[in-house]
Amino acid sequence: MSEQNVSFQELVRECTLIGTSAAVLGWDQETYMPEDASGFRAEQLSWLSAQAHQRATSQQWADALEAAMQVCDEKDLAERANLSEMKRRYELATKLPVELVARESKVSSHAKRAWMEARKENNFAKFLPHLTELVDIAREKAERWGYLNEPYDALLSCHERGATTAVLSGLFDTLRPELSGIARAAVERSRDRVQPLPAGPYPEAQQMILNEAIARDLGYSFAAGRIDTTTHPFCTTLGPRDVRLTTRYDEADFCSSLFGVLHEAGHGMYEQGLPGDRPGMAAGDAVSLGIHESQSRLWENHVGRAREFWKKWYPRAVELFPQLRQVALDDFMSHVHQANFSLIRVESDEATYDLHIMLRFLLERKIFRKELALVDLPAAWNELFVELFGMTPPDDAQGCLQDIHWSMGAFGYFPTYTLGNLHASQLIHAARQVEVIRQGIDTAQYGPLLAWLRENIHRHGALHEPSDLIFGATGSAPDAKYHLEHLRKRYVDA
Repeated sequence: MSEQNVSFQELVRECTLIGTSAAVLGWDQETYMPEDASGFRAEQLSWLSAQAHQRATSQQWADALEAAMQVCDEKDLAERANLSEMKRRYELATKLPVELVARESKVSSHAKRAWMEARKENNFAKFLPHLTELVDIAREKAERWGYLNEPYDALLSCHERGATTAVLSGLFDTLRPELSGIARAAVERSRDRVQPLPAGPYPEAQQMILNEAIARDLGYSFAAGRIDTTTHPFCTTLGPRDVRLTTRYDEADFCSSLFGVLHEAGHGMYEQGLPGDRPGMAAGDAVSLGIHESQSRLWENHVGRAREFWKKWYPRAVELFPQLRQVALDDFMSHVHQANFSLIRVESDEATYDLHIMLRFLLERKIFRKELALVDLPAAWNELFVELFGMTPPDDAQGCLQDIHWSMGAFGYFPTYTLGNLHASQLIHAARQVEVIRQGIDTAQYGPLLAWLRENIHRHGALHEPSDLIFGATGSAPDAKYHLEHLRKRYVDA
């Protein structure tokens, strides 16, 4: 390898060390950090983000990248794609001044703490000033990056390469009547079939035992990760071979935490499956949030809500929670497959989940088109919620304050959840065409499935566009029909 190429990799490694150090502090902020430490933690994270940004937008970085591209073998298509994506990221980064990056980090750190307090106190006004700052920063970023038709394009493409608001809006307009019909039918069907599970408590310690056993069995490596407790479940990568999951517990319902862990383990197994020898490079990075979400939704829903999965794990659940002895597996499965119009997105079921995403997409788009003032967000949320779900949230804590994403400045993020659902259904359909995988799924042995995902998704990092990755894995372009077929089969026709 040339001296110039080594030089660029060294610069990337330096930025990666800074970024992953910030990730450790961010993970601690969401898990164990004492409340009074939030002010200084914001300064730490702001300083680190500025340091990384300065290096990744320097002339030295540009020169080293250009030198690496010049000496790269024309026949090495993977490395050329890697360097091409690194150049695209560099060009985007250079459009943001370091002051803006540092300010966003600091504002977000304070906003997360304010969001937690506002949600706890049901006080949107407490969060509003922080949200206003973050929206202003997002507007400035969009203007600096540039966009095709509207500012939201820039924010969306930041999370999903190649996505546009117009295409996504058209997709949602097409899906909405289909999904609304499926949701209504599923909810009506559940009314007559689902019996509530026995009352708790389902002790947190016992839930932890079950969660860890299942995550380990699916393929999540605890030699390279762990599970902790937080307010809002997430997965974060603190470096190669260090992928952390978090969840929250409800002793009245063990399924809430379990499916959260299945979801985050899907993210975690993707991160653990990325090429670990290229940290900080596109070749070792996830390609998009939509692809990332396809992994979490595949394991949470297509695996974790399947009868074959529970034939294996229900006996263990009964051992840990003896009150389940009075519930037959068929009755438990009706509980797992129940559909309700839930107030809370992260507690919603497959049949109604995408309606939650459409609500957030519509509101975010209005905000960045300046059609919705932030002070009116709670009322707009409630009005649209009635339209989609037929009920009004009783308070803002169960309404517009329920998600952490806006406190992180993550605008344009929510649509990737539905893209992930669509991709997950298409991927599992393709994987099941392979006999050894189908047999494995039918006997709750998921090694062949994970190996297929490693080969077709994980190992490619960010070398391909998301749509090209799906085409390569499934043999066809991304198509919503697989997801609609899955929902109808499980929630309407069964």
